[in-house]
Amino acid sequence: MADFKELIRVASTDIPGKKKLYYGLTNIHGISYSFSNALCLTLNLDKNRKIGSLNEKEIKDIETSISHPEKIPAWVRNRRKETETGADVHAIGSNLKLMQEFDVRRLKKIRSYRGMRHALGLPVRGQSTKAHFRHGKVVGVVKKATRVAAAKADTGKKDAGKK
Repeated sequence: MADFKELIRVASTDIPGKKKLYYGLTNIHGISYSFSNALCLTLNLDKNRKIGSLNEKEIKDIETSISHPEKIPAWVRNRRKETETGADVHAIGSNLKLMQEFDVRRLKKIRSYRGMRHALGLPVRGQSTKAHFRHGKVVGVVKKATRVAAAKADTGKKDAGKK
């Protein structure tokens, strides 16, 4: 294949040309497997085709379908009934990240339950707080008796080493 490209740029994201179209499109932030499948079906593209074999017209069709997804069903889009406009929108890349950040800010501003959970760094969607969300945080308090016992054990080892 003379026209096979090793790297394809779609929607300001680099996708390796060896990936299949169905999986390669999911490298774009905001495109799920279901949206990728719907995109392939509406554009009549083979899902198992390598992304590097696409020509310029097909790449342009993919980009326009991502930016204007009128042919794709509303239930596949990631921003249904948006708060400002009420329209079904599909955001990708940095626009999606920015919209999510504004949503969290709005929730904090109106002091909703979800906003307060975000502000406190606690799980938002009803997860248990006893054990499972504690990654990267200081978990507990060491009791004084434990601290004193550990200190005595350390001094006992130091004394034994001196003899």
